[in-house]
Amino acid sequence: MTTRVIQMQFKDMLNNKAEAINDIIKGFLPAEDTMSCEVEKAMNYSVMAGGKRIRPLIMSEAYKLCGGSEECAAQVLHPFMAALEFIHTYSLVHDDLPAMDNDMYRRGQLTTHAAFGEDMGILAGDALLNYAYETMLRAACDMTDTYRERSIRAASVIAGKAGIYGMVGGQTLDVKLTGMPMNAGQLDYIFRLKTGALIEAAFMAGAILAGAPDEVTAKLEKAGDLVGVAFQIQDDILDVTGDAEVIGKPVLSDEKNNKTTYVTLYGMDKAVSDVAELSNEAVDIICSIGGEGFLADLVKYMIHRNN
Repeated sequence: MTTRVIQMQFKDMLNNKAEAINDIIKGFLPAEDTMSCEVEKAMNYSVMAGGKRIRPLIMSEAYKLCGGSEECAAQVLHPFMAALEFIHTYSLVHDDLPAMDNDMYRRGQLTTHAAFGEDMGILAGDALLNYAYETMLRAACDMTDTYRERSIRAASVIAGKAGIYGMVGGQTLDVKLTGMPMNAGQLDYIFRLKTGALIEAAFMAGAILAGAPDEVTAKLEKAGDLVGVAFQIQDDILDVTGDAEVIGKPVLSDEKNNKTTYVTLYGMDKAVSDVAELSNEAVDIICSIGGEGFLADLVKYMIHRNN
C-alpha cells in the first residue's frame, strides 16, 4: 500500500471522526429560542463555522487510549468535548476582533464580528466561555460519584488551562508585545500558553475522565505541550508560505500586525526542523503508553498540516 493511499485513508477517517464530533457538539448548542437569541445565533454560527475539531478529537482519543468506557462516553466524555470546543471557539472569536487581530475572514467565511457586529462578537465570545463551564458542571451534577470526581478534576484542568495561567496568560503577553521586539523566552511563553494550554487540556481531560493514573496524565500533558509548540510554529510557517484559499484566512497577518514569530526570530530552516523534532518527541511519548495508532498519526497530521 502506497504512502499516498495511507494518507488518503487517514484523511477519510479524520473527516468521519470530525463529522461525528460535529453531531456531538450540535447536541449541546443553545436552541436560539429566547429573547436573547441573537447572541445564541452568533454562538452557533461561530462554533459551526468549520474546523477540524482537533481538541475534542484529541480528548476522545486520549480517553480511548486510557481505557475509557465506550458505554459511558455520551454522559462522561461528550459534554467535555463540546465544552473544550466552545472555549477554543470563543478564543478565535475574540482573536478576530478589531482590538485584537482585526480579521474579517476565518475558515473561508466572515468572522463573527464581521457577520454580527463587534458588540455581538464580544458577547458571543463571553457567552461561549461561560456556556462551556455550564456544560461541564451540568454534566458533572448528573454523574455517579466516581465519574463526578473525575469530571470535577477534568473541569478544573480545562478551566486552568483556559485562564490566566494558561491560554489567556499567553494571549495577554502576545497582545502586550505586539509591535515590540520579543525575545525567545517571551515567544516560548506565548506558544506554550496561548496555543499549547488547550491542547494539553485535551490530552489531560481525556485521560482523567478515563481514570488514568496521574503519571500517565502527566506524560500526556507533556505530549500536549510539545504538540502545542510545534503546532504554533507550523502556524507561523503557514502565515509566510501558505495559500490564503487553503488556510481559510489571510496570510502575512503577523507581518501586517508587526508581530515577532518563530520564523522571524529563528529563520525558516530552524522552524521547519524544530517542528519535526518536537512532533517526533510527542509521538514517542504517546507510543510509550500504547498509542501507536490513530492518535500518533493525528499528531503528525496536525503538526505537518498545510492549513
